[in-house]
Amino acid sequence: MNAEVFHGALSFAIHSSRVPGFQQFLRAQKPSSDRDGFIRVFWEQAFHCLFPTSGVSEEHGGSCTGEEMLENLPAMFFEMSMTGQSYSIYNGVYAIAHALHAMHSSRTKQSLHTFLASISFNNSAGDKVSFDKKGDLINGFDIINWVTFPNQSFSKVKVGSIDPQASLERYFSINETTITWQNQFNQTVPIALCNDRCYPGFSRERKENMPFCCYNCNPCPEGEISDKKDMNDCFACPEDHYPNKERNGCLPKNLNFLSYDQPLGIVLAILALSFSVITVCVFGIFVKHRNTAIVRANNRNLSYTLLISLFLCFLCSLLFIGHPNVLTCQLRQTAFGIVFSVAVSSVLAKTTTVVLAFMITKPGSKLSKWVGTKLATSVVLSCSSIQIILCSIWLCTSPPFPSLEMNALPKEIVVRCNEGSANMFYLILGYMAFLAFVSFIVAFFARKLPDTFNEAKFITFSMLVFCSVWVSFAPSYLSTKGKYMVAVEIFSMLTSSAAILGFIFSPKCYIIVLRPQLNSRNQLKRKNN
Repeated sequence: MNAEVFHGALSFAIHSSRVPGFQQFLRAQKPSSDRDGFIRVFWEQAFHCLFPTSGVSEEHGGSCTGEEMLENLPAMFFEMSMTGQSYSIYNGVYAIAHALHAMHSSRTKQSLHTFLASISFNNSAGDKVSFDKKGDLINGFDIINWVTFPNQSFSKVKVGSIDPQASLERYFSINETTITWQNQFNQTVPIALCNDRCYPGFSRERKENMPFCCYNCNPCPEGEISDKKDMNDCFACPEDHYPNKERNGCLPKNLNFLSYDQPLGIVLAILALSFSVITVCVFGIFVKHRNTAIVRANNRNLSYTLLISLFLCFLCSLLFIGHPNVLTCQLRQTAFGIVFSVAVSSVLAKTTTVVLAFMITKPGSKLSKWVGTKLATSVVLSCSSIQIILCSIWLCTSPPFPSLEMNALPKEIVVRCNEGSANMFYLILGYMAFLAFVSFIVAFFARKLPDTFNEAKFITFSMLVFCSVWVSFAPSYLSTKGKYMVAVEIFSMLTSSAAILGFIFSPKCYIIVLRPQLNSRNQLKRKNN
């Protein structure tokens, strides 16, 4: 028979695996070890020879030596690998052995068939051996590709399998790339499906009351992908990746934080530095004209303290720009909270001083001893100390730390400072708001007092802007994410600080620089009269 007609053919065979030691067992089989005569008979038929003791004339064939080798026989006549039938026998023998062992170990009196029905074990080839409800061995089939050669030899290549114990999608599997087709076969390979394949970006959904090969192709849902054909389920990308537009692959997420090389970061940094420079200039003007009437009348030391704290407030906003680290995370909120509390405390001290100054106009008033540097210093130190204590408790119990938020934005990893204790964060902001509110109330009631330079009115406006900014800050801060959340806080810091600087000090600088004739003691007396 010409073996070339089978070249490229596909066939089904009872499942078989490579059992360790089987080929060595075959090579060890010799007629000399035969007990029942079967090997001698097979040997004579396979090698076309006769043993001297067979009683047949040597004319019918050559003499068998018993040293012939089984692997030299044609593959179509004898295979050195274990066939499916032999593999089934092999599993059957071991199944009976396991059942007998279980029956011997059991104290119940049941038949061998009962133990065989429930037996399950892994053989030496690594395959699971068990029986179905009908008592048949669950074995499956191998898909074999026949490859022939010009010398009439052939090779059987396993290219797939049918595994009844596998899941539905792995029940039938075949590797098309390993199949050798007939040389004359030039047609398109037929697709054994009801419909075309589901390509990456889609998942299969089985059609009701249809064969397992019939299914619908559904697009992957938002946030999930499929990167292979005919996938049953889509899956999510790793936390540091996000799906591409086609949903058939994952792209790495970019880091999201407010940096100095972004337009928004550059603008905020320039604003912070500009206000800092302006504050330094105002401080220089006050120091240069420290002995003039307007500087002395508005509590020179409090003005210095307020200007220095405002300068530090502007610089604190720079801590919020750049990649967060442990140091900046712990400093940015606490440093700003302390410095800004000093600034608002200075404003409160200035307003309180003005109010008390007009309450002691009556002769013999006991409040006269409180007016001056002692009162201002006490207000600033006491109000600031409370904020320092709160910040110290925050840093000792649950300090801020840098963290990564993988799922806050779909395509970016948010690098932010986790506040540690959100309650402490809002407590510090609330305390600053409380100081500002008290300053606003005191300045509001003192706005109509006959102050020479009407400082209470300017403090009222500055605190009104301060409170408006921070009231609008809360919803804006909570409704934004990533770098824009940080930008909102920086903007609130700069705006509220600039409001205090502008409303309180710009009128004084105007008089000192542009209207020096009004900056005299005589002018003060004239306005008071």
